[in-house]
Amino acid sequence: MPRKKSESIEPSKSNSVKCRFCGQKNAVKADYKNGDANCGRCKLPLSDEPRKVFDGLHKNDYIHPADAKAMAALKAIPGVDSALKKLLAWTGESAIRVAFMASAVKVTPKQCPDLYAKLEVACGTLGVEMPDLYVQQNPIVNAFTGGVEKPIIVLHSALVERLNDEETLAVIAHEVGHIHSEHVLYLTAARLIEALINVSAARLIPGSEIIKLIISMGIASALLAWSRRAELSCDRAALLVMQDPHVIGRTMMKLAGGTFASKIDYELFLDQGREFKKNYDESRLDRFWADVMNSGLSHPFPIWRVAEILEWVETGQYQELMDKK
Repeated sequence: MPRKKSESIEPSKSNSVKCRFCGQKNAVKADYKNGDANCGRCKLPLSDEPRKVFDGLHKNDYIHPADAKAMAALKAIPGVDSALKKLLAWTGESAIRVAFMASAVKVTPKQCPDLYAKLEVACGTLGVEMPDLYVQQNPIVNAFTGGVEKPIIVLHSALVERLNDEETLAVIAHEVGHIHSEHVLYLTAARLIEALINVSAARLIPGSEIIKLIISMGIASALLAWSRRAELSCDRAALLVMQDPHVIGRTMMKLAGGTFASKIDYELFLDQGREFKKNYDESRLDRFWADVMNSGLSHPFPIWRVAEILEWVETGQYQELMDKK
């Protein structure tokens, strides 16, 4: 993945540059170069590099093969859709919205306007209707998408504090990818099962009989296995929004290294991802242990995720999609 070089922009008579992300015009100095300043609205780096907005993008254009295979296995279980709908019937839209309206900050054009602008960029690029976006105080660097018919996206405060503006957009775009990929219903069920499956008081919670049925039918394990693989598709969606694989790579580096990421050599980090992927593909034992250790997590390992994005880019599949669309 070659690095992009900063090039001078020929400023207009008014010395303004239109943001390639949100479209706002920004006043700049006469000697301005790409990346010298950020947009006043979305806070993303200003640049004159071309950027694609997709028209008619379909989820099957970018869905990861592991996602598609796991979803097919899940849907092959008799009665899966009716069981999940029963599970979600008692945790309806109103319960989810009340929970976050009461405990998190809702992002609007006036409240955290740069985050709202980033959401507009992600939705506009992929062709998705704007969901509600919240920021919730949480020390864990994470984000998630939930809902039944009307999705919501929640960013943890630690994530917004840890990432820069481009990386934050990449995470928002990843979450919007869940909506575009039609993951939300299944993803919400997966997160609910994760939260309740080991709760000792689950028998006191409405719908506990449905949870027991889902576990006995094998739906829970298949659903959780799919949900991890669905994240790989949404990393691809994030790349389609960012159109720079290094933003995805640096985001994964921060997820892997935390505050230590500033001392990590990025190119060596990418090499680590390639080495992981090679070992996973060629060694049955490595694949076994990677799958076993990842089975208890909501997301694939960050190294695994960067390896999959590297493969998508380096095999030419990403560029082929960009050229086709």
